[in-house]
Amino acid sequence: MDAERTYTVEEADASLPELRVMLERVRTNRQVILRAAERIRGQVAADGGGTEGTDYWEATASLKADIEALAGRDILLRDPETGLVDFPGRRDGRRIFLCWRLGEDHVSHWHDLESGFAGRKPL
Repeated sequence: MDAERTYTVEEADASLPELRVMLERVRTNRQVILRAAERIRGQVAADGGGTEGTDYWEATASLKADIEALAGRDILLRDPETGLVDFPGRRDGRRIFLCWRLGEDHVSHWHDLESGFAGRKPL
């Protein structure tokens, strides 16, 4: 974990235009997968499973690629539904997370490594 990238607020803010698009796509693909899972459950009960449409497989591949892209940049996806992410950062010489979610204009909160969203504080 020592090699983990850390972000300044400015670096995190600079990544937001791309993240907004990616996280909207993550949310949409997650919903496609959840709806497909419901259809599959119904088909298993009726006929042993059936086959699922390409929407499921495309959503799965896209979701996997987006999650891997976030992980490759050390950005932690905390809640795919709300688009909540944490950027590893530093504050007063200690490791913290810069906290942002879809709908916020810029990165304006942080929290300790242990406290999570409930411990969010303004920068």
